[in-house]
Amino acid sequence: MGVPKKRISISKKCIRKNIWKKKAYWVALKAFSLAKSLSTGNSRSFFVRK
Repeated sequence: MGVPKKRISISKKCIRKNIWKKKAYWVALKAFSLAKSLSTGNSRSFFVRK
């Protein structure tokens, strides 16, 4: 039979949530930077046909 898990403290839950948010922030920043370089034509890693 399954045993109920112990309750996680609010502070630990907040810390884990912040780590997840920080990772998402960096991924979004990287994607935005790539989109910006593509739109201005300064990208070195992608070749866009015009």
